[in-house]
Amino acid sequence: MENRIRNLLWTVSGDYAQEMKPDISLYRRSRPLALYDGIKQGALAKFYDKKYLGLYLLKKLYLGADEQLLTKMAQLCIEEAIGDRICLERPGIRNMQREAILDILDQEYLVIPGTGNIPEMLRLMVLRKRLDRLEHKKEAPVLSSMKKYMDLVKEAGNSQDTEALAFAIDRLYNKACEPDFEKEKGSFEQVMAVTMEELSEFDWKDLLDEELYEESLEDYAQQLADQIAGMEDSQVTEEMEEQRQTRHKIKILPPEALEKAHRYVELNFGKTYLKENEEKKINQLMCKGIHGDCSLYFTEGILKNPVMRNYQYEYAVRLKNKNVWLYHDKHRVVKRNVAQLTEMLRKSLILRSENQEILSDRGQILPARLWRIGRSRDALLFKKEQQGDQTDFVVDVLIDASGSQMNRQGHVALQAYMISKALGNVKIPHRVMSYCTFWDYTILHRLREYDDPDSASENIFNYVTSSNNRDGLAIKAAGYGLLGRREEKKIMIILSDGRPYDVIVNRPNAKNPKPYMGQYAVNDTAGEVRRLRNAGVSVLGVFAGEEKDLATEKKIFGKDFAYIRDITDFSRIVGRYLTKQLELEE
Repeated sequence: MENRIRNLLWTVSGDYAQEMKPDISLYRRSRPLALYDGIKQGALAKFYDKKYLGLYLLKKLYLGADEQLLTKMAQLCIEEAIGDRICLERPGIRNMQREAILDILDQEYLVIPGTGNIPEMLRLMVLRKRLDRLEHKKEAPVLSSMKKYMDLVKEAGNSQDTEALAFAIDRLYNKACEPDFEKEKGSFEQVMAVTMEELSEFDWKDLLDEELYEESLEDYAQQLADQIAGMEDSQVTEEMEEQRQTRHKIKILPPEALEKAHRYVELNFGKTYLKENEEKKINQLMCKGIHGDCSLYFTEGILKNPVMRNYQYEYAVRLKNKNVWLYHDKHRVVKRNVAQLTEMLRKSLILRSENQEILSDRGQILPARLWRIGRSRDALLFKKEQQGDQTDFVVDVLIDASGSQMNRQGHVALQAYMISKALGNVKIPHRVMSYCTFWDYTILHRLREYDDPDSASENIFNYVTSSNNRDGLAIKAAGYGLLGRREEKKIMIILSDGRPYDVIVNRPNAKNPKPYMGQYAVNDTAGEVRRLRNAGVSVLGVFAGEEKDLATEKKIFGKDFAYIRDITDFSRIVGRYLTKQLELEE
């Protein structure tokens, strides 16, 4: 990947002498961002003098500018100056640029900044404006309070040389971040008049870490120039990398933290719909054996039953909107799949319910077959009417909502929605729930209840992902509710990635301190699937993960699992399994 990013730098710049140390932590955060970062570095080197810009930034910092704000303002000006130019020269970059901006918006703007935060509001508006252009949409109107800043960004976009671009960055920083900078600390001319001797004599220890301080000022200026070629907030990248490095560590929680756990779950996943005695009863029944230190939490989600409109609520709104946008983007495919799956189910149900005439050794005599007496062993001389099978069906759809599904969240929601709509169309009662595990709580989020109206399927777009997944306990709890239904034929469809994983935290003095992962977790999950099948429930696993985990999925579900590489095949693959369960002959 480092080689690929360097190749992009060299290809765009046309200068193989350019050097760059790719940020692999940025690649772990977002592949489009890392690739576009290499492209931007090359474009900046091609169109402008990076050394001059790096020196300008160094001198501006010397006079007291805020490095973080200066970097962000410079990034906006440079994006405006070269963003369109590189797309015109190389149209293939347009989609990479779009994906990079979408990732920044998704990862850095979970909450819209207030109008008082001018730098962040300005950054958001510039990114949205560029995204509208890339998607050929009408550009959103500019807030009147932000127009003067947006005009300065536009001026930066018209910069014909490096000095003009540096001057545009300077004006934007002074206007948006430090209105008194020019009067109190110096104009652009005074910034550029700072000498290398003055810079060398300055004590940079407060601005540089120890490693950089050992390097030359030229190296620091180079690093500053590299930073402004990007678009991302480096602090967000660092935080995400730190989380990545620590997520596999098991943390022991102190008792006082556990006392707050229930309140935290309530704030982040919504109020429970069970009464206290009901919750206690089901926990006593389900949380045994290797799940002895766990708890179950039943909710309709933070969007339907919030404690308050907090950060997590706003985050859930954004994720729901992403699910809905994907649905609108693929609505033709979804509509076609729902129609096909509905038709397959309807035909199977009709075949089951129709009366059929069969040959028998009793019933109404058939004169045309009397010649067989004494001449054939076939003694079926009668016909009788066989009543259609009126067996009732009920279906549970269980969705893995752990953090590992985040990149596939919208597609998983669409799969569950298509199943739910088709089942609703043929009047088969069904329930849809998602599950994840936070601390010792396995959260079961009810998206649709068995006898809800068809419109309730829209709630599936409330599906959000987070935390871990204790699949065995979730399947056990969902199966308990399904087995309690009166219908004779019971089916459970589980959409998962085949990776049961719950190791982030553990209770102090826990009875079962072994991390729930690997073969230990797979065996438990497979055991719960077998128990349901032994109880008469037909269980289908729909694989919604990475191909490398297919073998694990097979271990859990055996032959009854579906791997859907292309969503257009969804109705055919899932429909084949469901119609098999609806066949007349058991």
